Amino acid sequence: MRYENNAVKELKVAYIGGGSRGWAWGFMTDLATDPQLQGTVRLYDIDREAAEHNKVIGDKISAHPDAVSKWNYEVADSLKDALTGADFVVISILPGTFEEMRSDVHTPEKYGIYQSVGDTVGPGGFFRAMRTIPMYVTIAEAIRDYAPKAWVINYTNPMTLCVRTLYEIFPQVKAFGCCHEVFGTQKMLASMVEEMCGVKGVTRQEIDVNVLGINHFTWIDRASYKGIDLFPIYREFAKKYYETGYMRGKDDNWMNNTFACSQRVKFDLFLRYGIMAAAGDRHLSEFLPPWYLKDPETAHKWGFGLTAVDWRLADLKNRLERSENLRSGKEEISLKTSGEEGHLLMKALLGLGNMVSNVNVPNRGQIPNLPLGAVVETNALFGRDYISPIQAGAIPDNVNALIMPHVINQENTLKAVLARDIDLAFSTFMADPQMTLSLEDGEKLFREMFEGTKKYLDGWDY
Repeated sequence: MRYENNAVKELKVAYIGGGSRGWAWGFMTDLATDPQLQGTVRLYDIDREAAEHNKVIGDKISAHPDAVSKWNYEVADSLKDALTGADFVVISILPGTFEEMRSDVHTPEKYGIYQSVGDTVGPGGFFRAMRTIPMYVTIAEAIRDYAPKAWVINYTNPMTLCVRTLYEIFPQVKAFGCCHEVFGTQKMLASMVEEMCGVKGVTRQEIDVNVLGINHFTWIDRASYKGIDLFPIYREFAKKYYETGYMRGKDDNWMNNTFACSQRVKFDLFLRYGIMAAAGDRHLSEFLPPWYLKDPETAHKWGFGLTAVDWRLADLKNRLERSENLRSGKEEISLKTSGEEGHLLMKALLGLGNMVSNVNVPNRGQIPNLPLGAVVETNALFGRDYISPIQAGAIPDNVNALIMPHVINQENTLKAVLARDIDLAFSTFMADPQMTLSLEDGEKLFREMFEGTKKYLDGWDY
């Protein structure tokens, strides 16, 4: 890469999961609309055809008359080809297929365990991690061998264990995980300020928050707007919408909206624990005992949806059709930006302006009452070739009692998968708050889910 007139040119980006039919399109658009970045994106995917399709779409985005920067898209034959010489690595993969995810999400329903997402914790998150960690071992080794100085941006879930595996295998890796769940809470707080304070045009970027916790179970213990403490206002807001929920501008028919989030879980947790939960209700509910997720009727009562795998398969069909339409020209390319911050963080790391954002990195003391080395989510300052996590402070004891078991389980999940330790795997599986089964039924579920993802579990003696 080279610097020229307050811009960086000849940048090299390796995109692992380059056949992505969502994240990749948004990332390509963000790059095309930023005049300070130019270069080459190498798309690598085990589904080479998907990467080739994205090359066509990427070239069309870059050639759009309103594009302000030029990007070349290439399809890489291997991780080595994608990574060699890369300045940045973006990872956005689907660990396995939706058939494995069907086992993750729906097999536990036979035992009365319901999951609204099933990609981070609970039985579904655990088995997704069982598949994902070995994939990330391979990716970490390849980064170590071919791009050891590159900055690595992870978007894949389970976020915590993906980032944790990269550091376990290659301790010198410069990796961080990006998640937009906090953005959604900032948007809600911006809407709250408009409604409760009569201020118009408030943006989420104007909502200053202190973030602490772990991915998808993040919390905010300080929030302000232009110096105004938002906690007293939020308490009134939570009470106002506690019964009805708050879902501005969206369909309030929860049962027909697979991604519905009425904020009622957020409001309930705030009124009980005194600090703001900062992820979507669908994610928050999975970190807790089945208070909000006992069954679909309970989820409906609390105003959030369960994302069935059949919906994801139907959505994939739509995305495949859209990919064909974008390539053929049947659908015109739009340069609507994604709202994500990945390319902005790249700019900060390249020295094009400092930036603060919430990210997932190992704990170096930014949260003093969580274990050192565990991956945590806090704000961090990004500058030229550095990330400096901001001291978030200690998590209140009552909330930490909810978070700490998951930190321990995530560490034990990593140990179990790396050692192929079936006993540690099962005990960790059973330690999750969602697992309210007897040991006998828990072992039956574990065996059934193991069979559902067995083809990814080489070397396990079970």
